Amino acid sequence: MNKYEELSFTDDFMFCKVLTTNPELCRGLLELIIGKKVGAFARLDQQKPIEITADGKGVRFDVYSEDDQNVVYDCEMQTKDNSNLPKRARYYQGMIDLNLIERGADYSELKKSYIIFICPFDEFKAGLHKYTFKTCCKELPEITLEDEVTKIFLCAGGDADDVSPEMKEFLEWMVSGRQGKTELVRKLDDAVQKARNHEEWRLEYMTLLMRDNKMREEGRENEIFLSVQEGDYKPKRGAEKLGITEDEFIKRMNAAGYKI
Repeated sequence: MNKYEELSFTDDFMFCKVLTTNPELCRGLLELIIGKKVGAFARLDQQKPIEITADGKGVRFDVYSEDDQNVVYDCEMQTKDNSNLPKRARYYQGMIDLNLIERGADYSELKKSYIIFICPFDEFKAGLHKYTFKTCCKELPEITLEDEVTKIFLCAGGDADDVSPEMKEFLEWMVSGRQGKTELVRKLDDAVQKARNHEEWRLEYMTLLMRDNKMREEGRENEIFLSVQEGDYKPKRGAEKLGITEDEFIKRMNAAGYKI
């Protein structure tokens, strides 16, 4: 994780804070992406968790919103080009639907939904800035399945002349930090600058950073403990992975009950 004062819009923490504390900016960005008006927000949540079953894989949406027109929007910032986004989009949609509909309810109660991934790379390597997916018939593509589900992948890595100047400027600002001329980008940039000076958020970010570092360290040690228990880890290898001496590694293992 970066230093707080160096966070950009593409960082999950900054992305969530800027959009969920500035509803008009969130609405403006959604309208730019989907190309139509968005209703007044009935809810606007950051890092919204959904866990349908205790032993199932849950999800945590970056910016989840619902408007007064019964439309759901999930907007995700995705900076890593190795996360199988199409399958993730499928799973996210399923979790949204399961969360929306109660047992015994009619399927007509499912809301129209948009799953949006914003990426600094070209997910499909076809040169576009925007890829919009709806379900259609393979035999007759002009027939679409009216399931009211739209998946959009917004890609700064595109080079085609396929989106508006305002969209290109937003994508350019996202990866380079250059403001440009459009009002939305200027306001987003101002919101990022203000967020960097928000002391309460700085403390929250640092707390999350310390928690994550602790969890990673515990995970690495647990992995080593398990490997030693199974007899396939040598002290030198374990010490190198933890960044400690072999003597310290052996000391920790012995303290944990693993005699090596």
